[in-house]
Amino acid sequence: MDYNRVALFIKVVKHGSFTATAREVGLPKSSVSRSVLHLEEELRVRLLQRTTRKLVLTEVGQAFYESVVGAMGTLDEAERTVQEQGREVRGTVRITAPSDLEIANALAEFNRMYPLIRVEVVLTARRVDLVAEGFDLALRGGRLDDSSLVARHIGDTDLRFVAAPSYLKKKGRPKKPADLSKHQFVLYQGFAERRVLPLSGPAGEQASIEVVGTLTGDDLRFCRELAEAAAGIALLPVPIVVDALEAGRLELLLPGWKLAGSSALNLLLPTAKYVPMRVAVLRDFLVGWLQREMTERAAACTAGQRRRR
Repeated sequence: MDYNRVALFIKVVKHGSFTATAREVGLPKSSVSRSVLHLEEELRVRLLQRTTRKLVLTEVGQAFYESVVGAMGTLDEAERTVQEQGREVRGTVRITAPSDLEIANALAEFNRMYPLIRVEVVLTARRVDLVAEGFDLALRGGRLDDSSLVARHIGDTDLRFVAAPSYLKKKGRPKKPADLSKHQFVLYQGFAERRVLPLSGPAGEQASIEVVGTLTGDDLRFCRELAEAAAGIALLPVPIVVDALEAGRLELLLPGWKLAGSSALNLLLPTAKYVPMRVAVLRDFLVGWLQREMTERAAACTAGQRRRR
């Protein structure tokens, strides 16, 4: 079978036109039409019904198209991958992440390793449409809503209750989960409408509390700063608060209790099909760097708790 003819047939189906296909590949329309005709003769079947107005796949043509389109895509992907591996990795990668995710050090290190890759970063709390807005990668925490994206799980982190020493001196320290409902909360927007929070305890106990807060934010570092300013109790991921705990700007409350479940961090791609080398190397680098960072910060938080006991 002539695979060049198969490739042209796929393009004709996608465009629905010999003319548009000929324009794309730079061949006469008659050459494209003749190529598909020769493919039909080789297969001894009619793949397309031709009319003066449009092209329609026959039943066997539809089955053939579905069989070959994936295989040809895989061959194209393999060819591009080999071509990229034969030269220095370069080009532009666009990535979006929440502004509270500290990745500046990671990207500075990546830039030293791959100086020919240009990385464009957009920091926003907004859920960006990767395909429509032309992004190659996205870092997101929490639940994944778009099942069409390809997710690479980086890790999970617990969410803990913290407050400033000056706030606790004025309002008192909660001794049990029920005490939390008597306090003012700083609320991250992810929890702003979720007033009742499920908790899990040190021995598997379960509880739920209703929280009240008049200050909300869409940036975790901003919520941490509000908590440091004695605006209330905050429920925040361990990596965000570890430095403030070490410095004494915040104190951990109810150490055995946390939000039930954990907050996941994922790296998302628009598709699993052909991933350019420049995107793949940044993807793998960020996954490894962030996994190490999350592990180190969780260990530092645990060590800090032990020293304070």
